[in-house]
Amino acid sequence: MTKDVIALTQRMPDPWTMLAGLLSGGPDKLMDTAGEGAVVRLCDGEGRPLVSVEAPLLVQVAGEAERLLGATPPPVPYWWTEARATTGVEEAERLAGTFAARLATLAGGSAWPPEAARSLAVVKTDGVSVAPTPAAAQPAVDVLTDKVAVVIQDRPVVAMTAWLSDAFRTAANAELGLQIVTPAGTTLSPAVRDSLSSWPSRWVVRDERDGYYDGLSGAVLRWQEGMFAPVAAADASADDPRTPVAAAYQEATATGERQLAVTFRAVHPADDRLVLGGALESIWRELTGEPPAGWGTAEPANLPWSPRQLTDLAYERAPEPTWSVVVGTPDRPGLATVRISRTQAGVEEHTTLTFGYGTDEEPPVDTLPRAAELLATRHHLQSMLVQLRKARRDLAVPPRFEGPGVPLAFVLGAEEVRQMPDDRARRTPLSQPPVALGPKTRPALYYPLPGDPSDLSGWQDFERLMRHLKGE
Repeated sequence: MTKDVIALTQRMPDPWTMLAGLLSGGPDKLMDTAGEGAVVRLCDGEGRPLVSVEAPLLVQVAGEAERLLGATPPPVPYWWTEARATTGVEEAERLAGTFAARLATLAGGSAWPPEAARSLAVVKTDGVSVAPTPAAAQPAVDVLTDKVAVVIQDRPVVAMTAWLSDAFRTAANAELGLQIVTPAGTTLSPAVRDSLSSWPSRWVVRDERDGYYDGLSGAVLRWQEGMFAPVAAADASADDPRTPVAAAYQEATATGERQLAVTFRAVHPADDRLVLGGALESIWRELTGEPPAGWGTAEPANLPWSPRQLTDLAYERAPEPTWSVVVGTPDRPGLATVRISRTQAGVEEHTTLTFGYGTDEEPPVDTLPRAAELLATRHHLQSMLVQLRKARRDLAVPPRFEGPGVPLAFVLGAEEVRQMPDDRARRTPLSQPPVALGPKTRPALYYPLPGDPSDLSGWQDFERLMRHLKGE
């Protein structure tokens, strides 16, 4: 049974509507707040949370409920109100469902998942008690040890929601890993996958045959010494500490769908007139013919795309970094994560951008040189890597093997070319010479990497190029 229930409503849940929802457990339920008032919690008799309710979010971007929930929301703009029940307490899950059902009825809309929100009646929770602190003190965390925080998710797509982002941040501040446990049918948003790269954080998939396995590597896992960790294979040794790979992870099927992934870094001089997000919008327009559809500091992306608003937010948060997610339209799946930080070099934008293509669609690889030139000449590009990979059009990350991308091109910014000694940037070991972008007196360089997408030969060319540029 799901632990999360979401109300998607035409109107903002006003205070009376929220009160009607919060009375789902009767008038004698305890209530408190967290997150500086952004989270309201219904608690048991000892003050421990049964259900945590996020503040309603106005979603102004089409396609987000469909992408993340597989649900049909009201027309944009609509309100997204999320309730999370304490894991393993049936009454808490029913309480969250009744809360969402009441909001959907009073504010006009629907609840997800439909089967969790069928009743408007008061849920009897007399005598119900939940896990003691510290686990229950952090609503997003189901298990807490001295090594990891564990969250359990049963959603079609595990997205970088506001509470999951807070869980990542809280775990990092406590020097803990974050481990996300899901059933086998769940996928990840690329934004979540990219945040699970540091050990011992991992995606833990429940599996009928092998128990648990890592959804990104396939390693069979067991709960041991306070966290999920790989199981040693029967023939493992100190010199070869191999681990078995789950059978389900290896059951990948070729669909013919592909993804074009672009990772780039731009460094801007610190200036009061600086507007961020221009590099991302330029390459997005070049590759799709239109700008991004929306953005936000969590998923669902709820705001219409606006470089000015992104810049204002980064300015307000400085010197702390700003992380944001940017999405495309439903008919052209695209997702980017942007991390903005202030450094001694200036204002840095680290962007990872991915577009999905079906079997009858061709990625626009011919436009890559033009896109790179726009970034190099107008947006202070430092470096860029472009890859093509066999992966899902909808960009969701499945708990199955997906091969690595094949490098198609690498770009070195004009300043980096200028600083490289002995004209090294122009003299490469590759069969094709680099293409100069921008002014002849101060060009950036575009390195074609003619790797075959059906094998990994492109990585060999890329590694040779990197060693050469480093002077090795």
